[in-house]
Amino acid sequence: MGSCWSSRVKAESPFSSASASGANSRSVGRDGNGLSGSSSRSSASIPPTLRTEGDILQSSNLKNFTFSELKAATRNFRPDSVLGEGGFGSVFKGWIDKRTLAASKPGSGIVVAVKRLNHEGLQGHKEWLAEVNYLGQLHHSNLVKLLGFCLEDEHRLLVYEFMPRGSLENHLFRRGSYFQPLSWNLRMKVLLGAAKGLAYLHSDEVKVIYRDFKASNILLDTNYNAKLSDFGLAKDGPTGDKSHVSTRVMGTYGYAAPEYLATGHLTEKSDVYSFGVVLLEMLSGRRAIEKNRPRGEHNLIEWARPYMTHKRKVFRVIDNRLEGQYSLRGAQKIASLALNCLSMDAAFRPTMDQVRSTLEQLQETKDAGEQPPKMQEPARARSIGSSGKGSSLISSEEAKSDLGTHSQTINIEGTFLT
Repeated sequence: MGSCWSSRVKAESPFSSASASGANSRSVGRDGNGLSGSSSRSSASIPPTLRTEGDILQSSNLKNFTFSELKAATRNFRPDSVLGEGGFGSVFKGWIDKRTLAASKPGSGIVVAVKRLNHEGLQGHKEWLAEVNYLGQLHHSNLVKLLGFCLEDEHRLLVYEFMPRGSLENHLFRRGSYFQPLSWNLRMKVLLGAAKGLAYLHSDEVKVIYRDFKASNILLDTNYNAKLSDFGLAKDGPTGDKSHVSTRVMGTYGYAAPEYLATGHLTEKSDVYSFGVVLLEMLSGRRAIEKNRPRGEHNLIEWARPYMTHKRKVFRVIDNRLEGQYSLRGAQKIASLALNCLSMDAAFRPTMDQVRSTLEQLQETKDAGEQPPKMQEPARARSIGSSGKGSSLISSEEAKSDLGTHSQTINIEGTFLT
């Protein structure tokens, strides 16, 4: 399994594929009971669910690159251009002309991240198509920008904007001189940006359920603006009088909502639960699932919940790498918001728009940056020495080393395993 991507075994697609090019895709199954959230919406900005591959590719606002163009842009996919590898394949650093998007010489034009499908990869052609479908039509400052694609013979590639600071997962969990601990204010900025991205997807105009919200899918630009990436699991939300979309249960250990795991019923509140997990990871500096921790601390939510329910104990959860440079009141409010998002009853979880509003209010108050009382005890969460998985669009040469495999996306069947 690669280092910069989640290893996935997924078996569903919202598309009616009619490829005439002989794609080497994996066998793909259908959703459990066929309720895949098909939509009658006609807005050009919203991707309908049941479309042929040709419809998706022709209607996208993306550049159709030739394979030779991307070979030139990446210096023939040279090994020293690799940014990361994973279940999908490899990600290469490339250069294109800013105006024409034609391949340019290394060091000139703009930098891009070129994702190349491995013919033996587990994610396959249909997830490639899902990326084109959603990111080709949805545009928001907190979604990563897809610039183009290549569909030529057996070749499947995607071209993204380059995200210089890589994934949130790297900054939270990797250790080394390149990845310094995020400050409290930067954590709040990233959370707000990610919340805005999810709120946009859930809006009445879009109605898309992301279904794979986690730290490794939140990418950061130079100014730490957060952007959601990887739409391979995204689904159109329920329409009409339907309350949910019924799907095969898929996702990432530690992030999937309990009711979705139990029933396969997918709603926007499933994303809210996942957001709550990332909130807690931001607060604690711990991964959702860590088997190398002492007994009783493997599952972050189970370990942290007793402390978060008491204001005076919240400090026990807080990342000790913050070294006291955070707002205790702000941390208490974040803990409270996380608890609400992680409610076992989906009906009691807030909407992402409410989450966004709460985080904006926190940013606007003194709670965002004031320091806690000096009597605060040191956080008891020890540092995590393991390396973290990068992003599909990571930036620096430093990020090539110390690549890990902690966040594993799988096809979860039946019981949630922790």
